[in-house]
Amino acid sequence: MRIGITYDLREDYLQAGYGEEDTAEFDRPDTITALSDALSALGHQPAPIGNIQQLAARLVAGERWELVFNIAEGLHGFGREAQVPALLDAFGIPYTFADPLTAALTLHKGMAKRVVRDSGLATADFAVVETASETATVDLPYPLFAKPVAEGTGKGIGAASKVHSPEELRAVCRRLLDRYRQPVLVECYLPGREFTVGITGTGSKAVALGVLEVTLRDSAEAHAYTYHNKEHYEQLVDYRLFSDPLADESSRVALAAWRILGCRDGGRVDLRLDGQGRANFLEVNPLAGLHPQHSDLPILCRLLGISYVDLIGRILDSACERRLPQPDGARSTA
Repeated sequence: MRIGITYDLREDYLQAGYGEEDTAEFDRPDTITALSDALSALGHQPAPIGNIQQLAARLVAGERWELVFNIAEGLHGFGREAQVPALLDAFGIPYTFADPLTAALTLHKGMAKRVVRDSGLATADFAVVETASETATVDLPYPLFAKPVAEGTGKGIGAASKVHSPEELRAVCRRLLDRYRQPVLVECYLPGREFTVGITGTGSKAVALGVLEVTLRDSAEAHAYTYHNKEHYEQLVDYRLFSDPLADESSRVALAAWRILGCRDGGRVDLRLDGQGRANFLEVNPLAGLHPQHSDLPILCRLLGISYVDLIGRILDSACERRLPQPDGARSTA
């Protein structure tokens, strides 16, 4: 099967003048190489495409693929992760991972938490702040935790994200609003351990692969899995698998959130324990990083003894279940 690969290459945006943090979610060339090699090992013909502009140009030129392996994060707006899926839907081309609805919903952490909370799953009480003056109306017990509502890779999160007073909250929200030009998610701070649950599959066929505990070393930024800690994880973070009743409960919560939010094929759900030791939903990553050494989902799989090729194969198998027979006259170009 000829499989296109859509992605945002970090070096392209750096050369265009964007900063290191601006491009933190984008992929390195070795990720695209590893993904292409895995698809080849699975017997497919990988066809790197690039970002949405490159995809659009090739679609207009008449090029088609039997399936697209989409890891493009997009650059602008709450719908940036939904752009490639929407374009592929318009052309009737199947693809991996979230559809436009799920991609947009899950990028906005406040919207995702509303859906999860309304479905009966535990998540920290929260408010979404759109202006600095709105912090005066936040009626939540301190300490609180503030972060951009629609960023990944720990962007906008640091030691100052944990706040203890209205004055601190106003200052942090003002800084985040100015820097990221989007609302701020303010949550009750969860003091317990932090986990990420790896998942493959879709709907009733989704399975939790395992639970990874994220532990910060003494030299790490405190309180959270921050952008700085993620960028320097080899020196600052320890990962370990664990399996006990708490892990089982974390897997249950993660799978329920995955299904409620309509996630597909493979990704991660992040959880943190509250003061009573209960697993709370933090956020879901339906477009998880796939660098074979540095991304959390492949790290989890490596600790479980699941090879990178096997992980990609599981994702692909799930996506292929959505492929429909092509109508007469449909063509795939080489």
